[in-house]
Amino acid sequence: MSDASNYYGPVVNMDGGQGNVGFNYGIVGGSEDRELQAAVRELVRVLEELRPHLSPDQERTVEEALPELVPDRAVLRGRAMTLASLAQIAAAVGAVGRPVVEVLGQLLSLLG
Repeated sequence: MSDASNYYGPVVNMDGGQGNVGFNYGIVGGSEDRELQAAVRELVRVLEELRPHLSPDQERTVEEALPELVPDRAVLRGRAMTLASLAQIAAAVGAVGRPVVEVLGQLLSLLG
């Protein structure tokens, strides 16, 4: 009698539970990825702080941009128009938008 099971790599069986993630092998990439993630989180934070100072149209643009701000270099490079719109809004509101402009500058330098 032979065992016909073939296992090629990690195997996990989960019964029930909540928030099951599976295998977590950590962050792919080096410190640059962590810097990018931190910059995106900071941008979202300063945009949230800016929202009360925006006109309804500006606020709608920020609202639509937030889901597009993901810590992925290739994706963010493809969303240059979104980042430019956010920079334009931040510049238009003056000194209160300066933190957004600074974080966007940092993010763009990370994107290369």
